[in-house]
Amino acid sequence: MGQQYFNKALSDFVKDMANGGAIRHLADLGYTVKQIAETIDYPASQKQVAERVWRYYLEQGMILLEEPSAGTALEKVTYVKEYGKYGKVHFRKVAEPVENGSAEYIPCDFGRKRYQDEALFLKELECLEEQDRDYILGLPWPLQRVWHVADKRMTGIMDRLSETAERTFPALPERR
Repeated sequence: MGQQYFNKALSDFVKDMANGGAIRHLADLGYTVKQIAETIDYPASQKQVAERVWRYYLEQGMILLEEPSAGTALEKVTYVKEYGKYGKVHFRKVAEPVENGSAEYIPCDFGRKRYQDEALFLKELECLEEQDRDYILGLPWPLQRVWHVADKRMTGIMDRLSETAERTFPALPERR
């Protein structure tokens, strides 16, 4: 067990050093998992890229697994290289608040919907542009509600999905 754990940790380290920075940078630029997997030089499957992007979004506060409290502050996490008394290198985690102060989040149930009825879920996503559809399908959404920061992309996706749902299932007239 100890050897397997070490091999996995070493493998993750090598892959992160090979393309982790590129993946994070491209994710910041708004690339989808599919686009990132096609762009990076060091080979990685879409599943591996999706896991790294998902982990990065969690670290950056773009996606939360628990309901955010009012005015949840976003933080940018970086690591600072420091030298100890005898020249030994240490890395210190530094969390800096993002300029916008706080962010609003949109609840997302994509993982649950996909698991319950994938065909219906894919049909619902047909109203989206290809890049937005790839964004949703590329991430490994868990089987629970998560909260995604209400950025331009996610707001547009949710608006488009709700417009389509209203046209497909119009409100029933009130009974008197």
